[in-house]
Amino acid sequence: MLYPLTFTPLFKDKIWGGHKIKSILGKDFPIGPDGPLPNCGETWEISGVPGNISVVKEGALVGESLQAVLEKFGPELVGKHVYERYGNEFPLLVKFIDANDDLSIQVHPNDELARQRHNSFGKTEMWYIMQADPGAKLNSGFNREVTKEEYVKAVADNTITDILNIEEAQPGDVFFLPAGRVHYIGKGLLLAEIQQTSDVTYRIYDFDRKDDKGNTRELHTELAVDAIDYTYHADYKTHYEKKVNEGVNAVTSDYFVTNVLRFDEEVLHDYTHLDSFVILVCVEGSLTIQTTGGYSAALKMGECALIPASVTSVTLVPNGSMTVLESYVP
Repeated sequence: MLYPLTFTPLFKDKIWGGHKIKSILGKDFPIGPDGPLPNCGETWEISGVPGNISVVKEGALVGESLQAVLEKFGPELVGKHVYERYGNEFPLLVKFIDANDDLSIQVHPNDELARQRHNSFGKTEMWYIMQADPGAKLNSGFNREVTKEEYVKAVADNTITDILNIEEAQPGDVFFLPAGRVHYIGKGLLLAEIQQTSDVTYRIYDFDRKDDKGNTRELHTELAVDAIDYTYHADYKTHYEKKVNEGVNAVTSDYFVTNVLRFDEEVLHDYTHLDSFVILVCVEGSLTIQTTGGYSAALKMGECALIPASVTSVTLVPNGSMTVLESYVP
């Protein structure tokens, strides 16, 4: 009964959001009682976050929530070892993010701290840059060794931006952000985000911006102090080989493994050895997913599919060429 599942996106209006979700990814914002959303900062594509559960878009399970499918099929959907580890909590969240303005400087707690404070998973994540306006930048980590005391003083003095590592970003760039790393997405970037199932964010600085009612957004500077990993790294970008017709590993973590698949020819992927679901995120081009059971699903840039653990192989057929992020739980 299980087959590659696609879901209806959840659209999120954000103070910093824009219109690339529509103009580049071709997704229409929903119409509400007061008309369409003014912008769309994020779409949540595959989500098990309470209150934001994805709903199956096509096939025999159309209209079923991801939560209901997980509770019904358990290990058949997510894999035996994943089910033993997470039970009926789906462990990953996939988003597309359009930053029409800088996001807030922020940090996410690790599992231990998030469990203590919020009864939640922590948030380790990764970004894949899909499109970048000229000169678009982002922040990952600090630009030098920073002590907790120096950080606290920089926040108090409003000089936090002076100690941040800022980088220009280009399409195809990958940044892995373990929980505890200070970061923000800069104006002009459209990206795919793969993360732990968590919506816990500590906002450190929001560039003094105000909403349409003149209010500033809540900051969480005190909560952030103990959540930050102050370790300095000389290089924060994730380096991987950009090969064609060969899967290349970009990220391996305790929570997810992500490979970058750039193909212009048909490829069979055997997932028998994984004991995990697989998420395919199309970040360039388009393709058709085919199963041995005769099911097929079309994906284009900005669309995702969840391959259940019981579907042990798929054939990916590019329409010309494709770039796909392939993620699973190790």
